[in-house]
Amino acid sequence: MKNTLLITALSLVTLSACGAENSGGEAANESDNGETFTYESENGPVEVPDNPERIVVLAGSYTGNVMALDGNLVGIDPWSVDNPNFQEQLESVEVVSDESLEKLIELDPDLIIGSTDMNNIDRLEEIAPLVTYTYDNVDYLTQHIEIGKLLNKEDEARTWVEDFKVRANDLGERVKKEIGEDATVSVFEKFDKQLYIFGDNWGRGTEILYQEMELGMPEKVEEMALEDGYYALSAEVLPEFAGDYMIFSKVADTDNSFTETETYQNIPAVKNGNVFEAEAMKFYFNDPLTLDYQLDFFEEHFLGTES
Repeated sequence: MKNTLLITALSLVTLSACGAENSGGEAANESDNGETFTYESENGPVEVPDNPERIVVLAGSYTGNVMALDGNLVGIDPWSVDNPNFQEQLESVEVVSDESLEKLIELDPDLIIGSTDMNNIDRLEEIAPLVTYTYDNVDYLTQHIEIGKLLNKEDEARTWVEDFKVRANDLGERVKKEIGEDATVSVFEKFDKQLYIFGDNWGRGTEILYQEMELGMPEKVEEMALEDGYYALSAEVLPEFAGDYMIFSKVADTDNSFTETETYQNIPAVKNGNVFEAEAMKFYFNDPLTLDYQLDFFEEHFLGTES
């Protein structure tokens, strides 16, 4: 359970496998009646609606992808509704989980999207066509294209991805001119009484900073966090992982008193005012809506401008 929460909170966000290209999500030919088509999911073929009208998302990682593609959501998981970036658009959407079977039946979805580690998968499949994804099975941009295929909006998804990469690369060039080509950046968070540092694929803007903007990663972060996506550490050793700039993904109602210690205050990035605090719930994921928010955040904080 703790590992599931960690994946959810630490990333959900979260879709790595840098350069991974294959998720097994090619759309096959439409069925004879023209109302459904076969989506080749990672767990096999699933017959899904051409244009789903009542979508339930049970994994917060994918809610923003569906929203960005104008999918009509009738049910979402608690993590999604707690995201301040999503709240206004999700005010009238029912909050459900993989245990809310009766409520899900009442919602009468024509498509359910979830994760492969959910509960009650067999029973959910009886309610509506179910497509599940394994977090980290493909990179975060390929994941958006996969959901575009699922919603019969692949062209829209690819167009967004191409535009995002151009915008992120451009920002990276401008930021490197401002802070120096050799400057390093690290991303950290205190969650559930544990301090974490992140690699290049665990949400919180790491995909933008390292993959798209190509900013430098401290050697210690690369050594300990790059492979798994995150690394748990003590506050005493945080200086070893600190970059010239630090992004603090700050969880509300969490004891962050470590920031008041001499050890933390003596970190050069702290002394130089180069720690940028982000609201964790806005920063967790790596869907298009969150990525656009993160891109604006980095432009404002690194360059002192707003988009």
